[in-house]
Amino acid sequence: MEKYDNEMRLTFQAKSCNEALARMTVAAFLTPLNPTLTELADTKTAVSEAVTNAIIHGYGEDGGTVELWCARKDREVFFHIKDTGKGIADIAAAMEPMYTTKPELERSGMGFSFMEAFTDELSVESAEGEGTVIKMRKVIG
Repeated sequence: MEKYDNEMRLTFQAKSCNEALARMTVAAFLTPLNPTLTELADTKTAVSEAVTNAIIHGYGEDGGTVELWCARKDREVFFHIKDTGKGIADIAAAMEPMYTTKPELERSGMGFSFMEAFTDELSVESAEGEGTVIKMRKVIG
């Protein structure tokens, strides 16, 4: 098992109001590393996009919970955002810019593109009917 300098886990209801909770929690978790404002904004955006995807695409109106796990090792920070919702049928298609399963919500389809642009590593694990885990890694400094 990997040893981390620090780690935390937060579980919250899949409600859009909790997106801000995830962003603030991640910001507080990063504070000891003294990130730049750009690093902080980028990380908060990436986590926010992952949480939004879990809420909107994972559960929709059905509700559920989202789990945010964060860990630090030296200057590397790891984030996992997990839902047990609908899952993603075609991960490769979902990661294409402008792809959305909810065009009626006027979604831009750029969530995964932002996550990828604002982190150093991104991976997605998903199974239909079982949920999705978005894993991101970012080096601070």
